[in-house]
Amino acid sequence: MTKKANSNVIWGGRFSGATEEIMESINCSVEFDKRLYKYDISASITHVKMLVQRRIINNEAGNNIEQGLKSILKEIEEDKFQFKREFEDIHMNIEVRLAELIGSEAGLIHTGRSRNDQVATDFRLWTRDAIDELILLVEGLMKSLFVQAKNNVKTIMPGFTHLQVAQPITFGHHLLAYMEMFFRDIQRLKTTRARLNECPLGAAALAGTSFPIDRMKTASELGFDRPMYNSIDAVSDRDFSLEFLSSSSICATHLSRLAEEIIIWASAQFNFVRLSDKFTTGSSIMPQKRNPDAAELIRGKVGRVNGALIGLLTVIKGLPLAYSKDLQEDKEAVFDTFDTMVICLTAMRGMVDDIEANRDVMKEAAKLGFSTATDLADWLVRELEIPFREAHKLTGSIVSLAEKKNCRLEDLDLKTLQDVEQRITPSIYSVLGVEESINSRNSYGGTSFSQVESQLQRWKEKLF
Repeated sequence: MTKKANSNVIWGGRFSGATEEIMESINCSVEFDKRLYKYDISASITHVKMLVQRRIINNEAGNNIEQGLKSILKEIEEDKFQFKREFEDIHMNIEVRLAELIGSEAGLIHTGRSRNDQVATDFRLWTRDAIDELILLVEGLMKSLFVQAKNNVKTIMPGFTHLQVAQPITFGHHLLAYMEMFFRDIQRLKTTRARLNECPLGAAALAGTSFPIDRMKTASELGFDRPMYNSIDAVSDRDFSLEFLSSSSICATHLSRLAEEIIIWASAQFNFVRLSDKFTTGSSIMPQKRNPDAAELIRGKVGRVNGALIGLLTVIKGLPLAYSKDLQEDKEAVFDTFDTMVICLTAMRGMVDDIEANRDVMKEAAKLGFSTATDLADWLVRELEIPFREAHKLTGSIVSLAEKKNCRLEDLDLKTLQDVEQRITPSIYSVLGVEESINSRNSYGGTSFSQVESQLQRWKEKLF
């Protein structure tokens, strides 16, 4: 391996020997942490203003630093800034460039702080904005689900348990279940945001600083609720990153479940829904194929989101307090998860908008598998006052008869039914149709048309 002369502007004065070139590669993070640039500059300006106010540095130096940082911000946003690996990370790249612009006064920027509290502050600011963006995307997906549910209040489909036909439900009711899941995802993201909204700035390396800084001011100026109470915790905590990954992982799992159902529904065997060319692809050899690749990719990408959570948990599990370089591994996992969630949420909303329900196919499927058997059992309990366990057994016998005759429950004649239970009357047929079954499920949160309408009104008030 080649060695490189030690001229590091951060810590080179302590070292006289050369470092291996590979050390620069393993130590450098600027390729990925450069996306923190605007947060680093914003926090630095806030810090410098506080130093001026506290008379730790003078007005002229503070103004020069602020103007220099604003110039650097403009350079980065205009793609004129040169990021250099030898300066390790975004923080030192900015500070070195500041020194090029304003001279030695740039060194005053680091008074009363460390890169440890600096990066923790930047990362919290970034994560806060990332959460806000994800919440908007989840809300957008929920609005699309709402529209589809509203358009399918009376679209009858089979409800499944164990992926076997269970009871008739409506497509609208099914979609509303996902709205509940995604709403809980939003709540998790919001509580994660609330917990992370404490400011590490001023904790310095781990023990605080001897300079008379005002942590309350910097926290307030940066939109935090308060400074973090413990300086050691401030620089070493990554709970907020773990919570972000955990909340994202749960949301991604909900996306995967919906994607899986879209894949099943769009198959030739089910044919419940149709996706347009916008979210499907063809085959290189089979010209008839319409593959739900967008849904499959969403389902697959959950693996990398879950992996990021497990990866960071593993990084942190053995770290002694306070800061260790291992924590540099936090950002790539979080950044990649955010990018993955953005594309998955956006693609899923597009698919939900694009779905066209095959209503006749769904309704016919709802009649399969003796889906109204529970309604028959409930009728026996309600009308004949038979205990449910006995009614369950009688209904099982009737289902067996229908299987032998290869017919549906509603196609059995009255005599056949009375051979099982002589007190059965012709009114039994009023509960054996799928629509009658659905509308009998009128308990709060049930699948009846009126209950679905009621839940849609509730969501309308929440979302719009």
